[in-house]
Amino acid sequence: MKNILIQLDTDSLPSTFDRVVAVDAGADELFSYGGVSPDNVESLVHGAIFTRKPSDLMHTAIYVGGSNVAAGEALYKKVLKTLFGPFSVSVMMDSNGSNTTAAATVLAAAKHLDLTQTTAVVLAGTGPVGCRVAQLLLSQGATVRLASRSIENSRATCEMLVKAADTAKLTAYESASAEGMAAATNGVQLVVAAGAAGAQLISAEQFSAISTLKLAIDLNAVSPAGIAGVEVMDKAKDRNGLLCYGAVGVGGTKMKIHHACIRRLFESNDQRLETTAIFDLGRSLS
Repeated sequence: MKNILIQLDTDSLPSTFDRVVAVDAGADELFSYGGVSPDNVESLVHGAIFTRKPSDLMHTAIYVGGSNVAAGEALYKKVLKTLFGPFSVSVMMDSNGSNTTAAATVLAAAKHLDLTQTTAVVLAGTGPVGCRVAQLLLSQGATVRLASRSIENSRATCEMLVKAADTAKLTAYESASAEGMAAATNGVQLVVAAGAAGAQLISAEQFSAISTLKLAIDLNAVSPAGIAGVEVMDKAKDRNGLLCYGAVGVGGTKMKIHHACIRRLFESNDQRLETTAIFDLGRSLS
């Protein structure tokens, strides 16, 4: 029986990136739908679960994607709510690559640092990747400073993370001012920049002032770099005694995790692959 992956994308045009990965990961058939929302997804889910007998539903799976992570989360919840009893299929949510990228980032950090003894700052921590990086770092015992240009947004994200992680070691910071950036980065061993493409989050002067820094990870693939001095191809690159990762350096692990997740979907009909489960799967690969 063929393994069918049903791609539900919240954008009007389903992501070609996600489609290529699905094929390369071994999906036999790929059904792609764009413009999917919680309001119109029910019939698509019913079509997935009622066309094969329950014992064969491990060969059908759903992938939720799109550029809008909040829309993807809402769609993922609706899909799970529509499944019931033996009429269930495995589901993965990775809108904008947020979960697989965050998992790869924290796994890269764990190669070089004892995260239980690490203080990390996540710049642009209110974004879809940044908040997930913070969540996963917390889950591994790190002390996390979540920074953004707005302290109100940072605090709101920290409050949101209470639902997903132990936030006793999480603190909100603002990074728009020189004073705020200095406070957020003072004494940290790890800096992760998870900002929008082409947005420099920390200058070379601010970066070089962090005397305790051991590892820098910049997830921005578009010039200028999010962390001045880190290059997109860096992969554990030693730059004056500091290890650096750029977006492509992290991207190889992200792709391995993404492929493994697609394969995992067809191992049973009850896989639920979101932030924590995707990280756990990625850790099992190393």
